[in-house]
Amino acid sequence: MANTPKQDGEIDNMAGVQHVVLILSGKGGVGKSTVAAQLALALRQAGKKVGILDVDLCGPSIPRMFSVEGQDVHQCPGGWVPVYPDQDQSLALMSIGFLLQNRDDAVVWRGPKKNAMIKQFIGDVVWGDLDYLIIDTPPGTSDEHISVVENVRQYRPDGAILVTTPQGVAVGDVRRELTFCRKTKLPVLGVIENMSGFVCPHCTECTNVFSKGGGEALANQFNVPFLGCVPLDPQLTRSLEEGQRFVDAFPTSTTAQAIGSVAQTLLQRAEQQESMDTS
Repeated sequence: MANTPKQDGEIDNMAGVQHVVLILSGKGGVGKSTVAAQLALALRQAGKKVGILDVDLCGPSIPRMFSVEGQDVHQCPGGWVPVYPDQDQSLALMSIGFLLQNRDDAVVWRGPKKNAMIKQFIGDVVWGDLDYLIIDTPPGTSDEHISVVENVRQYRPDGAILVTTPQGVAVGDVRRELTFCRKTKLPVLGVIENMSGFVCPHCTECTNVFSKGGGEALANQFNVPFLGCVPLDPQLTRSLEEGQRFVDAFPTSTTAQAIGSVAQTLLQRAEQQESMDTS
């Protein structure tokens, strides 16, 4: 589906996006951007065209994770052209990190300027035809989240995936994120318990370094799907630091299979929704 004009004559750059998924967390440091990046790669591996919109304005991580730091964002008649890390252009990226002159520059903006940038990201990026747009959000329930939800509401987002770690503090913060979703009427696709156990790089045995089960208990409490546990994996950490594609390099690892399971859940949900819409 190509870009189509809005009622006011402007080009609607989101018209070709079939599914919009937000990645949320109530707390920083739970691996939200990691989950967003690996989920996008898993969907791409399944043959889908995917975009990642990094709206974590104060802590953009996506450019480094895909080894495209320093890439320039170009303008075209329709708006901003996203950065494509692959020649086949099956993966599109947009982040404030591409607009900073130096990777160490701090984004010191008040709320209104952040909200204006998020609105511009959603409306002015020429995504083209995408099967999935993954939106990586900052932690918490701030102005940025309200701005994202308000600006994507007209495109009927599939919903949000909430990322937590097993510890009680993180789970408590994600509980507030679930409340945010209910108040803003944003569907919850499910909860992922990240850093759930440690995968030994030698024997691949998974050991519970932290507690376990907090994410699943939270999902059951709020009656939302539990999408699974993603363990700590040194190979994933190394891949992220070096800008490598973890799910492509280690497809049989426990972590890659966990992420792949989440991707399959999204794909199955989309198929069910499409069959309902056509029946």
